[in-house]
Amino acid sequence: MALHRCRTEGLADVVALLTSVSSLYDRVSINGTRRDLLRAQARAVGLPLIEVNLPSPCSNEEYEAAMAAATDEIKAMGINTMVFGDLFLQDIRAYREANLARAGMTGLFPLWNEPTGALAEKLLDLGFKTRIVSVMTKALAPGFAGRDFDRAFLADLPKGIDPCGENGEFHSFVWDGPIFSAPVAHHMGERVERDGMAYVDLIADEPGSSAP
Repeated sequence: MALHRCRTEGLADVVALLTSVSSLYDRVSINGTRRDLLRAQARAVGLPLIEVNLPSPCSNEEYEAAMAAATDEIKAMGINTMVFGDLFLQDIRAYREANLARAGMTGLFPLWNEPTGALAEKLLDLGFKTRIVSVMTKALAPGFAGRDFDRAFLADLPKGIDPCGENGEFHSFVWDGPIFSAPVAHHMGERVERDGMAYVDLIADEPGSSAP
């Protein structure tokens, strides 16, 4: 949604995507999406991808060092602003802005303080298609992992759970929508629970595959 807002409202000329990836697991940090699906998603939205490789486990010092190196490289490319999809967590925004300031960069938050229920509805109205890839089991039952992010999903969320998962209740993978040149074809694999999280493994379909 942040990228869509930048493109449709001319807020920024986005030239690349940046994501941190676990070098050990070859997956996006936190949500567990495989690297090949991440790259397919970037191709589908027509942007190059900058991957920040992190060790596992990763201390905060190691994370900040890796991100500082990445922002130095980005700044050297003549890019001075990074866009984030954060919604309302002020401490997270302050942390990002402080780290960017050290690199001589600024942050842009195009969705900031937008009511999350309305934002979730806008996402659906625009035709974005999203799969829930992980949930925090103290907030949601493990069965929520693997579900489509749709109105039935929103209706089933327990009271107090943010409709956009802004408090970390769930994480998702967007695989189609108005900014995609084509859907990111995939199917669901193994389901696992560990460290207070439930995950569903998304696997990219091979070209010509009939996988469900």
